[in-house]
Amino acid sequence: MKLDADWLHHSALQDICATLTGAGHQAWFVGGCVRNAVIGGGATDVDMATDATPAQVKAALSGLRTVDTGIDHGTITVLTAQGPVEITTFRRDVETDGRHARVVFGTDLAEDAARRDFTMNALYAAPDGTLADPVGGLPDALSGTVRFIGDAPTRIREDYLRILRFFRFHAWYGEAGAIDADGLAACAELADGIEGLSRERVGAEMRKLLSAPDPAPAIAAMAQSGVLLRILPGAGLGTLPALVHIEGLMALPPAPMRRLAAIGGEDAARLLRLSNAEARVLAQMQNPQPLHEAAYRYGADIALDMAVITYASLSQMPPADLRARAGWAAAQKFPLKSSDLPLSGPALGQALRAAEARWIASDFSLGKDELKG
Repeated sequence: MKLDADWLHHSALQDICATLTGAGHQAWFVGGCVRNAVIGGGATDVDMATDATPAQVKAALSGLRTVDTGIDHGTITVLTAQGPVEITTFRRDVETDGRHARVVFGTDLAEDAARRDFTMNALYAAPDGTLADPVGGLPDALSGTVRFIGDAPTRIREDYLRILRFFRFHAWYGEAGAIDADGLAACAELADGIEGLSRERVGAEMRKLLSAPDPAPAIAAMAQSGVLLRILPGAGLGTLPALVHIEGLMALPPAPMRRLAAIGGEDAARLLRLSNAEARVLAQMQNPQPLHEAAYRYGADIALDMAVITYASLSQMPPADLRARAGWAAAQKFPLKSSDLPLSGPALGQALRAAEARWIASDFSLGKDELKG
């Protein structure tokens, strides 16, 4: 099989391939760019694999700027006019502890493929697009089956983050409702290993999963297997399916914090290492307010998120003018100023807050004179 993806024709990539092969080395595209080309998706980045060591890669590409982004694991990044390209030397694991691996460089593509996580991620393409499939990943990619390479428990014990990646890749590339039974069983059996992962890595995976077009089936499988409980106690599928349905009808882009609010959970800000801004947004969405008040205080986007979460929890469709109403409320300006009141100190602040509350309750209809009275 030959691929015909746009990125295959990028001059910078072809120049890199020609330079490496001209120096007697192999040059293969690998991973997400190849997988996505197979299933008809685009590529956000391009990765390459080679039998050349990092020193040999840098020597061959001496005319280009390179960065040692992961030199100890064989990865350098080449900066080109068409974007950065990661080039990694073929590797095999010699020691793993569930979080990190010690690797040695190799020269065999099949050996390099065997150390990867899922079959659909172990597809390689030659510079002319010819596909190499050492572990049988092509049928899985085409059928939307996220399958561990070889023995699932062994792959997981090498890096327990692969449990979360299993569900994340199912959310993005899996066939809806059809999750690999062996992989799911292995994730359930080894879920204790998640405890040893950094919360930063866990949080990053959850953000990516919740950004998928429809993460509900994957979240349901995580809950069923006990994995979700390990990550976020108290979380469940909740109103996520209804929320995703409403998002689609309203053409709302996926938003991880909106969806996180829908699945619930205890202490998400700490357990998922949310940023201060993310934690603030999540807290706002977990404590919904009337649309007009939320839009005035927090902006139209937050108010809209609050509203669709509420409608999802009630299994109701939002009104057609919801977005317009949120935008209108967000644009309102409180007409009263401190100079309009003959007060000072705490009394002034208290009076302004009370007047603002009456103004909001009136749906912004009260004018300055009415608020002063």
